[in-house]
This record gives sequence, C-alpha cells and structure tokens, in this order.
Amino acid sequence: MPEHKLAVAGADGPAEGFLYMPEESGASAKAWPGVLYFTDVWGIRAANQAMAQRVAAQGYAVLMPNIFYRTDLLPIMPPGEPDTSDPATLRRLSHLLAALNAQQMRRDGAAYAQFLLALPQVEGSKIGVVGYCFSGQFALRTAASVPEMVAAAASFHGGHLVTEGQDSPHTELPKVTAELYFGHAVEDQSMPPAAIAKLDDALKGWGGAYQSEIYEGARHGWSVPGRPVYNPAQSERHFAKLFDLLARNLK
Repeated sequence: MPEHKLAVAGADGPAEGFLYMPEESGASAKAWPGVLYFTDVWGIRAANQAMAQRVAAQGYAVLMPNIFYRTDLLPIMPPGEPDTSDPATLRRLSHLLAALNAQQMRRDGAAYAQFLLALPQVEGSKIGVVGYCFSGQFALRTAASVPEMVAAAASFHGGHLVTEGQDSPHTELPKVTAELYFGHAVEDQSMPPAAIAKLDDALKGWGGAYQSEIYEGARHGWSVPGRPVYNPAQSERHFAKLFDLLARNLK
C-alpha cells in the first residue's frame, strides 16, 4: 500500500506524518474519505503503521501525525514494542504522558483536521478520528474542537477519559456532534469500572449517537500486534467496530 511521508500542519509547527491510501494519488486517481489516526503513547512505529494501512485498505485516506512533534522527532521509541519493566522505558513514558495537554490536543486536532480535509486525496467535508490508549481523549477532544469537521470518533482502550479535573475529557461531550464509539479494556487502571460508568452516564445525558463497550478478556493495549497483551480475537472485533462506524458516517 502506498505510504507518503509529509509534513503535517500542527497548531504550533510542522509534525512529521504519514498518509496511507488504497491506491497511488494521481491526476486520474479518486479521492477518499479522510481518517485521522492518533497512535498510542508509544508513537508512530511499524505496528500501528500497519494498523493504519489496514484502515486505509477499506477505502480511506488515513493521516497519522507525530502527535509529539513539539518535543520529540521520530522515532519516538526504539524498534520493537516497549518493555515496561525497564526503568528507562518508564521514564520515557512519563515524559510522553506530559508532552501534550488538553488545550494542545484541541488546537492540534483542529489543525490536523483542517490539513487532512484540504488534501487533494481527500473527499467530503467531514472526517473520522480514532485514538488509542493515551490518544483516546485526543480523538474526543478533536471531535469537540471542530464538530463541523468530524463525523465519527472512536477510542480504543482509551485512558483517563474521566478524571476529577475541570478539564476532564468527558466534559467535552456537549460540543460533540459526531457519532462516538468507546471500546474499553478490562482491569484498566487508567479507566476503571467507576470511570466507565461515569462516562456512560455522561453519554446518556449527552443525547448523541454512541456505543460504549467493555472487551471481555482484553487488557489495556489489546489491539496492537506485538504488545504482551495483544488479543487477536478482540483486536479483530475492534477493527470491525471501527470499520462499521466509519462506513456509517463517511460513505
């Protein structure tokens, strides 16, 4: 599948990024609905690039920006999946978790959406957004920041979607018009049962179209091949749910 490396317009400067499409762009090539793909906290690497390519194969132009462009150039991590038993990896994790705040997510999400919709390879006036782990809230904040540009947003094993802070991601719901999907992990310290219940209550009060599901037997990070918690069956389920969400709203 074609991979195009490009400089993506972030709110505070250019971000390295990749664009994936079902076929090469050219004078006679068709345009595709756009999807903004946010990686998990470990950043752009082979595993999630392959996942983005799989989304593109369904008939989308998929943009994957380096969400940590302010502080870190690619590669974010060494090749292979991170070893979270390594103290150096844990220090790196702390750095990355602190590298993006809520306001930066809002501003970057709007900038990325505008950039994607302006590409000649992209058709339509709205996009889909998907986030994983740390970036589940990024997808939600993007949908709230530019509701006129986002038709669908999904979060898989998203962490800290509900917090005690005034700027908790779930407080963004009143600004969202997109259809939303949340796929939760089990025994997830970043999104425990009480937080899932609070999110579900907020979703019911919001009144928009949504699904919020717990993936039984799937632990935080289950969707990404190579992770110790990778769950092939539940990863396939997550792809099916994502494809259905995008097809309903973008095609």
